[in-house]
Amino acid sequence: MPEIRINHSYRVYLPLAILFVILTVIFPRMGKFNYDYRKGSPWMYETLIAQFDFPILKTDAQIQAEKGALGSSVIPYFRYSEAVVHDRIGIVEKLDLKRCNAFKPEILNAFGRIYESGIISETGTDYLPEGKTLDGNVIFVQKDRRAKKIPSSEVYTVREARDFLLLFLTDADVGCNADSLCRAAGLYDLLEPNLLFDRQTTELVHDESVNYVSPTAGVVNAGQLIVSNGEIITAEIEQLLDSYKAEYEDSLGYNGPTVWLWLGNMLIALGLVTVLYFALYFTNYRIYGQSNTYIYLLVIFLLATVLAIAVEKVDPELLYMTPFTLIALYLVAFFKKRVVLPVYTISLLPLLIFTHNGVELFVMYLIAGVVTIFLAEIYNRGWKQFITAIAVFFILLTVYFAFRLIDGISGFNDYRIILYLFIGSFLSVAGYPLIYLFERLFMLVSNTRLTELTDTNNRLLRDLAHKAPGTFQHSLQVMNLADAAARSIDANVLLVRAGALYHDIGKMMNPQCFIENETLGARYHDGLSPRESAIEIIKHVPDGMALADRFKLPDVVKEFIVTHHGTTCTAYFYNKYINEGGDRNDAEDFFYKGKKPTTKEQIIIMLCDTLEAASRSLKDYSAKAMSDLVERIVKSKMSDGQFEDADISLKELNIVKNVLKSYLQQVYHARIVYPRRMKS
Repeated sequence: MPEIRINHSYRVYLPLAILFVILTVIFPRMGKFNYDYRKGSPWMYETLIAQFDFPILKTDAQIQAEKGALGSSVIPYFRYSEAVVHDRIGIVEKLDLKRCNAFKPEILNAFGRIYESGIISETGTDYLPEGKTLDGNVIFVQKDRRAKKIPSSEVYTVREARDFLLLFLTDADVGCNADSLCRAAGLYDLLEPNLLFDRQTTELVHDESVNYVSPTAGVVNAGQLIVSNGEIITAEIEQLLDSYKAEYEDSLGYNGPTVWLWLGNMLIALGLVTVLYFALYFTNYRIYGQSNTYIYLLVIFLLATVLAIAVEKVDPELLYMTPFTLIALYLVAFFKKRVVLPVYTISLLPLLIFTHNGVELFVMYLIAGVVTIFLAEIYNRGWKQFITAIAVFFILLTVYFAFRLIDGISGFNDYRIILYLFIGSFLSVAGYPLIYLFERLFMLVSNTRLTELTDTNNRLLRDLAHKAPGTFQHSLQVMNLADAAARSIDANVLLVRAGALYHDIGKMMNPQCFIENETLGARYHDGLSPRESAIEIIKHVPDGMALADRFKLPDVVKEFIVTHHGTTCTAYFYNKYINEGGDRNDAEDFFYKGKKPTTKEQIIIMLCDTLEAASRSLKDYSAKAMSDLVERIVKSKMSDGQFEDADISLKELNIVKNVLKSYLQQVYHARIVYPRRMKS
């Protein structure tokens, strides 16, 4: 087996360097409140004194309570009507009061004073929105295009206006009974409301007053004590700490030397890039040699980082709606789980480092991501993706609820966050089709694409079954054999199945050349020399590559065509050639011009292809015969140097051998000979 080595070229380190620079630039440059605290726990740090003035932010519960109180009562809005005033006073001026006509100026003065203050209808129920109560202390009055809030006691109802008129005329000593005068002249009836209720504006002002509750409740001055060392953090202290933290991070910013800020960001970026590098090193170092795959992983990591930082900057609450589990889907579509989990975990680290409630969000999305990785293999097609989304939602909800319980909250008090979690869970379904875009951009092959390729109803496999039925059956047997071997060592099962189905597609170009497709009658190789036969046999590899190019098979599948024989020889015709006195130094035409296998999947196909064909020629199907066959073929491939570039350990190779022996014994187990029925 080859020694594990990494290609230390610019193709490995240049993308990492670019990622490092991008991370350094996009990391936030602001002060960070480096204290962790929780209500009910003691303050474990030094006594904290306010370094600057800051407002005390109301909690969500306080704001909701104020909105509820404001929402239950209404301040009515009135418009001052000059038309009503002019009409009423004009009528008074034209009245004939007979012997009391001399006192008309006093009556006009009384009307003027009453209408200057304003008259509203007798009862507020006429202008209250349904289900609301009247705020009896103040009202809005708009006059001369300006609205002001005034005490409701400064305006009159119709009853109060009549009482004021009677009292005013009585005090003015009009020379007759004031009440009789008002009744006889109809003065009481002339007092009508000149403050007209505006329902639309009332509702608008009411909605604005409810929605725009002040978010602050006082100010803490610089130098004031916030919390002492060892003091238990109560709800009030937690509110002060939350307010101080918000002001510190949002307003104070970074006030030290800029060079230290950049150095800090560089060190964090370097740490993340280093962790990512070694995560790939320990899980699958061969990724470094696959440029498109390697770049894709770095892009996905960068995407998760940008999402965390950008959404945090817009609105931290929206992080609950950001579908970070989609990152897990984008990884599991192309990589094995042993690569996906560490890379996904590292991709969530910026969320932990740079966001509010980073620990809570990190734990939520880490657990939900693990569930996504597990379920994606089962529910990854069609409507079944919604099952994964529902499962992710309940996982997120459970973890969110757990953190609320730790905070001492007896239930969910913010249904908006629950809605965000629900939307974010289903955004993972909406964003899943981007996998096909990534597949095209980075020239990758997703598990979904491999599943489609293994569908025997596709055109290329139908052609193979029609033109070379024996080869098609051989490919199916190789697929089943390779499937069992791949599962035993955690190889890519879907890739192995696709490789098995397509490794011999070149045989359909000349099917009669191969024994499994021969029909009764003359044999294809009769009359051909061993060299000519070998050339015809070997030709199925370039023919297969030509077909693969025509049908646009992925490169990772085409690799099985050129590696399933490697650089071995056509043993039957080569041995015949040598036995007939052929020159060993002139035997190049008997050897395949392919490539030696480099992955464990390619090794499996090479072994299973040879074993499936060789097992058909056995006469003894005992366990020992099968074991000897497997050992002989594996030893032959190793002695030919076919495994020298392959990523497979001796331990894995031994596991594969044992699985192949067991599988072949089950396929070719002895049958019962049924006795003939005696004729009576």
